[in-house]
Amino acid sequence: MFRVLFLMLVLLAGLIAGPYLAGKQGYVLIETSKYSIEMSITTLVIFFVVIMAVIYGIEWVVTRFCRLSNNTYTWFSRRKREKAQKQTLEGLMRMDEGDYSKAEKLIGKNAKHAEEPILNFIKAAEAAQQRGDDFNANRYLIQATELAGSDNLMVELARTRILLQQGKLPAARSSVDSLLVMTHRNKEVLKLAVEIYLKSKAYLALDNILDQIENSSLYSPSEFLTLKTQVEEGLLDEKMNEEGVDGLLAWWKEQPRKRRNDVAVRIALIQRLIDCNDHESAYELTVDTWKKVEENTVDTKSLCVQINRLQPMDNSKLIKLIEKRAKKADVSVQCCINRALGYLYVRNNEFNQASEAFKNVITCKSELEPYDVNMAAYVFEQVGEHTLAQQVREESVKATMAVTALTNVQTDASTTALLENK
Repeated sequence: MFRVLFLMLVLLAGLIAGPYLAGKQGYVLIETSKYSIEMSITTLVIFFVVIMAVIYGIEWVVTRFCRLSNNTYTWFSRRKREKAQKQTLEGLMRMDEGDYSKAEKLIGKNAKHAEEPILNFIKAAEAAQQRGDDFNANRYLIQATELAGSDNLMVELARTRILLQQGKLPAARSSVDSLLVMTHRNKEVLKLAVEIYLKSKAYLALDNILDQIENSSLYSPSEFLTLKTQVEEGLLDEKMNEEGVDGLLAWWKEQPRKRRNDVAVRIALIQRLIDCNDHESAYELTVDTWKKVEENTVDTKSLCVQINRLQPMDNSKLIKLIEKRAKKADVSVQCCINRALGYLYVRNNEFNQASEAFKNVITCKSELEPYDVNMAAYVFEQVGEHTLAQQVREESVKATMAVTALTNVQTDASTTALLENK
């Protein structure tokens, strides 16, 4: 609009001022080597206006054409985006339904035109992996990497998960190591690291990130304790299998004070020392641990289980400690403490004391172990109480027969019910 007004004003000015200027200033001469052009000033103004109008017209035509092309391109692009969005949503629904083949086609077909093409390629890779197509899964991941770059957390997480699903543990381990360098506080990274390290039995690597896992609140306190116990026992087994008793004890001395004071870890170490037939080292650690373990706890029972297996040269110090605690022990731990005392007495050939201990053990019917009856009968025979030994054996046989009969009745009842349903 401004250009048209400008041309009209120039033309009006030329028509008004042209005759006046032409009468006083002559004419305009344009001469070249071959041509000479003469015109009045009015004609020059009109010619100038026409030329400008032609130029503006050409510009308008070009602009309109470009705008039309741009609108056409925008329309097609919007149509592709809408189609890609619709296919993505349908593909995600198919994934939830378990139709991974169709999901892969829908999500991956127009992934480049989707609002989040990287996410589309990742989901397409996951769908391909779910149906066992490693080649296409890797192809989609490569395309996602090309768009996002090699340091994109989302792409690297997807790659690591797929490597784990493909069973490529070494590659998955290397990938999750890189992720931990990239971000060691991300919950998804830590969760994936736990799964990969446990499957590859990389207990040392998992031990290095236990503090981060605990601070992330990824697991409940009980779940974290289970994981921590699994890691510590894995480390103990690893050292024992690779370096033997000497390596195991050397590793234990290098551990931080917090771990060396952990009663559960101490009991696990005692168990492995006994497995390696190093009863003297196990005995020294047991005596020290018994002083640290709290009364009437699960740890007391666990430690007593290992004491039952312990065969040191001299166990008198441990016997005194256990006797002292047995006098004030709660009912819940009396059975295991008396059992431990009984075994220690038997190894010292002190059968009279062992007899008293096992008399207390057999009164705890609900906590009797299969080997308690045989050991109690043996001890009673050693002190001349043959009638009591026979009675213990008969009660054990009756109890076993009663359990067997009950099991058979339950099996018959289940079979009858199954036949009736048929």
